[in-house]
Amino acid sequence: MVSSGFFEKVWAFVARIPEGKVVTYGQIAAYLGNPRAARTVGWAMHSTPENHDLPWYRVINSRGRTSMGGGEHSPDLQRMLLQNEGVEFDLRGYTNLDRYQWIPD
Repeated sequence: MVSSGFFEKVWAFVARIPEGKVVTYGQIAAYLGNPRAARTVGWAMHSTPENHDLPWYRVINSRGRTSMGGGEHSPDLQRMLLQNEGVEFDLRGYTNLDRYQWIPD
Protein backbone atom coordinates (compact mmCIF):
# COMPACT_ATOMS: atom_id res chain seq x y z
CA MET A 1 0.00 0.00 0.00
CA VAL A 2 1.25 3.45 -0.91
CA SER A 3 1.39 5.89 2.01
CA SER A 4 -0.75 9.03 2.06
CA GLY A 5 2.42 11.12 1.72
CA PHE A 6 3.22 9.50 -1.61
CA PHE A 7 1.33 12.14 -3.60
CA GLU A 8 3.34 14.91 -1.95
CA LYS A 9 6.56 13.08 -2.81
CA VAL A 10 5.43 12.77 -6.42
CA TRP A 11 4.68 16.49 -6.61
CA ALA A 12 8.06 17.36 -5.06
CA PHE A 13 9.81 15.15 -7.62
CA VAL A 14 7.91 16.64 -10.56
CA ALA A 15 8.73 20.16 -9.37
CA ARG A 16 12.44 19.33 -9.85
CA ILE A 17 12.23 18.18 -13.49
CA PRO A 18 14.34 20.60 -15.55
CA GLU A 19 13.06 22.41 -18.61
CA GLY A 20 13.49 20.39 -21.78
CA LYS A 21 13.53 17.05 -19.93
CA VAL A 22 10.90 14.38 -19.33
CA VAL A 23 10.36 11.54 -16.87
CA THR A 24 8.03 8.56 -16.95
CA TYR A 25 5.37 7.62 -14.45
CA GLY A 26 7.23 4.40 -13.69
CA GLN A 27 10.50 6.23 -13.29
CA ILE A 28 8.98 8.46 -10.61
CA ALA A 29 7.47 5.44 -8.84
CA ALA A 30 10.79 3.59 -8.84
CA TYR A 31 12.71 6.65 -7.67
CA LEU A 32 10.31 7.00 -4.75
CA GLY A 33 10.78 3.36 -3.74
CA ASN A 34 7.53 1.98 -5.15
CA PRO A 35 8.44 0.61 -8.59
CA ARG A 36 4.99 -0.91 -9.12
CA ALA A 37 3.14 2.34 -8.37
CA ALA A 38 3.23 3.99 -11.81
CA ARG A 39 -0.58 4.21 -11.87
CA THR A 40 -0.56 5.82 -8.45
CA VAL A 41 1.85 8.42 -9.81
CA GLY A 42 -0.77 9.06 -12.49
CA TRP A 43 -3.44 9.50 -9.83
CA ALA A 44 -1.16 11.89 -7.96
CA MET A 45 -0.68 13.94 -11.11
CA HIS A 46 -4.41 13.96 -11.79
CA SER A 47 -5.03 15.05 -8.17
CA THR A 48 -2.53 17.91 -8.11
CA PRO A 49 -4.07 20.86 -6.25
CA GLU A 50 -4.64 23.93 -8.39
CA ASN A 51 -2.29 26.02 -6.25
CA HIS A 52 0.67 23.76 -7.19
CA ASP A 53 2.46 25.19 -10.20
CA LEU A 54 3.97 21.93 -11.43
CA PRO A 55 5.42 21.15 -14.86
CA TRP A 56 2.90 18.29 -15.18
CA TYR A 57 3.51 18.07 -18.91
CA ARG A 58 7.07 16.77 -18.36
CA VAL A 59 5.68 13.43 -17.16
CA ILE A 60 5.08 11.00 -20.04
CA ASN A 61 4.50 7.30 -20.47
CA SER A 62 7.19 4.61 -20.61
CA ARG A 63 7.05 4.45 -24.41
CA GLY A 64 7.99 8.11 -24.75
CA ARG A 65 4.53 9.40 -25.61
CA THR A 66 2.32 12.01 -24.06
CA SER A 67 -0.63 11.04 -21.91
CA MET A 68 -3.73 9.77 -23.62
CA GLY A 69 -5.93 12.42 -22.01
CA GLY A 70 -8.85 12.03 -19.68
CA GLY A 71 -8.02 15.07 -17.58
CA GLU A 72 -8.35 18.76 -18.18
CA HIS A 73 -5.14 18.82 -20.26
CA SER A 74 -4.98 17.28 -23.69
CA PRO A 75 -2.09 15.28 -25.15
CA ASP A 76 -1.81 17.98 -27.82
CA LEU A 77 -1.29 20.66 -25.17
CA GLN A 78 1.26 18.48 -23.41
CA ARG A 79 3.18 17.91 -26.63
CA MET A 80 3.08 21.61 -27.52
CA LEU A 81 4.44 22.62 -24.12
CA LEU A 82 7.26 20.09 -24.40
CA GLN A 83 8.08 21.18 -27.94
CA ASN A 84 8.25 24.79 -26.71
CA GLU A 85 11.00 23.59 -24.36
CA GLY A 86 12.89 21.91 -27.20
CA VAL A 87 11.68 18.31 -26.76
CA GLU A 88 11.29 16.77 -30.21
CA PHE A 89 8.79 14.12 -31.31
CA ASP A 90 8.88 11.84 -34.32
CA LEU A 91 6.03 11.57 -36.81
CA ARG A 92 4.39 8.83 -34.71
CA GLY A 93 4.36 11.02 -31.58
CA TYR A 94 7.30 9.46 -29.72
CA THR A 95 10.16 11.32 -28.07
CA ASN A 96 13.64 9.89 -27.66
CA LEU A 97 13.95 8.96 -23.99
CA ASP A 98 17.69 8.39 -24.38
CA ARG A 99 18.00 12.05 -25.29
CA TYR A 100 15.33 13.79 -23.19
CA GLN A 101 14.80 11.64 -20.10
CA TRP A 102 15.97 13.29 -16.90
CA ILE A 103 17.95 11.09 -14.53
CA PRO A 104 18.23 12.87 -11.16
CA ASP A 105 21.48 12.74 -9.19
